[in-house]
Amino acid sequence: ARSLDKLYNFADCSGLHLIFALNALRRNTNNSWNSSNALSLLKYSASKKYNISWELGNEPNNYRTLIGRSVNGSQLGKDYIQLRSLLQLIRTYSRANLYGPNVGRPRKNVITLLEGFMKVAGSTVDAVTWQHYYVDGRVAKVTDFLKTRLLDTLSDQIRKIQKVLNTYTPGKKIWLEGIGATSSGGMNNLSDSYAAGFLWLNTLGLLASQGIDVVVRHSFLDHGHNHLVDQNFNPLPDYWLSLLYKRLIGPKVLAIHVAGLQRKPRPGRVIRDKLRIYAHCTSYHNHNYVRGSITLYIINLHRSRKKIKLAGTLRDKIVHQYLLQPYGKDGLHSKSVQLNGQPLAMVDDGTLPELKPRSLRAGRTLVIPPLTMSFYVVKNVN
Repeated sequence: ARSLDKLYNFADCSGLHLIFALNALRRNTNNSWNSSNALSLLKYSASKKYNISWELGNEPNNYRTLIGRSVNGSQLGKDYIQLRSLLQLIRTYSRANLYGPNVGRPRKNVITLLEGFMKVAGSTVDAVTWQHYYVDGRVAKVTDFLKTRLLDTLSDQIRKIQKVLNTYTPGKKIWLEGIGATSSGGMNNLSDSYAAGFLWLNTLGLLASQGIDVVVRHSFLDHGHNHLVDQNFNPLPDYWLSLLYKRLIGPKVLAIHVAGLQRKPRPGRVIRDKLRIYAHCTSYHNHNYVRGSITLYIINLHRSRKKIKLAGTLRDKIVHQYLLQPYGKDGLHSKSVQLNGQPLAMVDDGTLPELKPRSLRAGRTLVIPPLTMSFYVVKNVN
């Protein structure tokens, strides 16, 4: 109970919504879920009037490894139906959201499990959740994070999950509910470094363009090395990247055409773009920009700088540049970043620094340095 109080109070103070994953590994002799422990937690939580959404278990495809018995999709579906009926018994949670089944990477066995689950319980969940890790944490090296082939693995997985959902529950929301640069808790000096940002920013851009509107990041603090803040609560590179993203990027995704990038591949050859450009309407929570501004965000994986000219109605607009580069002598391994040449650090325990843009005059060519991530707000495009 004390742990739950701390966790809920943290989420509440931070203006976050808590989704709690109940333990699915307690099993009866017939392999059905033993919900007695979960029920006492639900009753306690309701007595405190905690506003929580729920989930059951995590990566059910790994249960055999964890408890020596596997759970198939239809049994998992029955477990979720059981949880939904428990929630309906408790007035506080009769309308609470339920998410799941939080499956791992959609290989053949996972797809089979998901199909069985959707057939039985697809209608009981408010969004279908899954997890994605780009690299095996035991073998990652910094150059892995620059491989376009690796960045493209995500879109293939989205297609596989969407195919299952379109069969059983067309229109159901999909959430990516576990994402990290590397599995096995990540790797020190890699998944908590500047280089990991290429995968993170590409994930956000790719998912938005595919209509997936919620991404749950692993993790905020103290789990392996995929976290956003270090042991002393200092923000790591992916924290600054996430902060800029939240400040500048609105939910409306724009289609974008880049002349000179849309080449036709030769037969048998896939073009892997090392320059990735995404566009959204600028966040309307950002009072520095009027509605109708747009934000481009750009990943340059080339080892040379690239130049981009804005065309059409964008040509004669003032542009604000937010260029993120590693800070210090560690290069891509760096755990600190600079914004437009100024190192980013907390002002004090409770104060974020000002994220100052560099103003570029209208019509100016955008120069993207090698191996960088950047945001460009094109003002007043209407």
